[in-house]
Amino acid sequence: MPTEKATQVNALVFNQTLRLDAKYPDPSPREDEALIEVHLAGICATDIEITKGYMSYEGVLGHEFVGTVVRGSRRWRGRRVTAEINCVCGKCDMCQQGLANHCRKRSVIGISGRDGCFAQFIAVPERNLHEVPGAISDEQAVFIEPLAAAYQVVKQCPIEKRTRVAVIGSGRLALLVAQVLRTTGCRLEVVGRNEHTLDFCEKKGIQTISLSDLVPRADRDVVVDCSGNPDGFETAMRLVRPRGTLVLKSTCAAGTRINLAPVAVNEITVLGSRCGPFPDAIGALARRDIDVESMVSRQLPLARGVEAFELASDPRYIKILLKVKG
Repeated sequence: MPTEKATQVNALVFNQTLRLDAKYPDPSPREDEALIEVHLAGICATDIEITKGYMSYEGVLGHEFVGTVVRGSRRWRGRRVTAEINCVCGKCDMCQQGLANHCRKRSVIGISGRDGCFAQFIAVPERNLHEVPGAISDEQAVFIEPLAAAYQVVKQCPIEKRTRVAVIGSGRLALLVAQVLRTTGCRLEVVGRNEHTLDFCEKKGIQTISLSDLVPRADRDVVVDCSGNPDGFETAMRLVRPRGTLVLKSTCAAGTRINLAPVAVNEITVLGSRCGPFPDAIGALARRDIDVESMVSRQLPLARGVEAFELASDPRYIKILLKVKG
């Protein structure tokens, strides 16, 4: 994809408004942290929702990235890495039970209590790092975090060939979830509004239904809501069969209202689903099981980050990347 050059800046910061900051201080890593020079970063729906008030976050945005460790322990220095986004204490009851992603004291890169990757440098706990193998390009590596989140669906809800599954939404995460589900051989369909992204699915051999043509029948065993809006959740409840499973991947800004009566009446199991297994995502990309390159619509320099957010909100584009280094 074409790259466009512009004057470099330190960081893309959200503080009530989204702005570029040429004098944002570089992070000072703690003893257990690595300092990473960011190469490339991806804008996702969560980043956009934060600019609408989600999580009441202020600071450097971004959590999907690849970069090189420039300071840290000998094990990691000079290695090309990405990182898990939950920075945890390792001591609370959740951490001790093997549920560190739900650490009581966690901070989350670019989302809660910790600066993100839309900057020249980011500090990350070394325990969060994953080395990116040479078989994976920077453009692919940016997708490791969201692809891991897509793999979490099949970790939480085992899918068989006979399982009838619908994905609601055809945005960035939905396209990854659909590709992961396709590997199970299940009876899969994607429901969405965006003809551009529905065409992407069709080219991958994934059946699609335009939302305007949908005739809701409560007959799907599993429905995965990746729509990012409350209307998608309500559509999912109309598609899932009684005692079926609804997997919720959407995160919406506060203030939304949803009628939850069908969950009780139809005894629907609702699974919240967030972060997932990085090794699964890295392995899938190395084997070329999942196509992410064709999802990249544009690469813009960090100095054009505000413009990049506008493009990321445009349904004509799928994935917008920020080129930070070089």
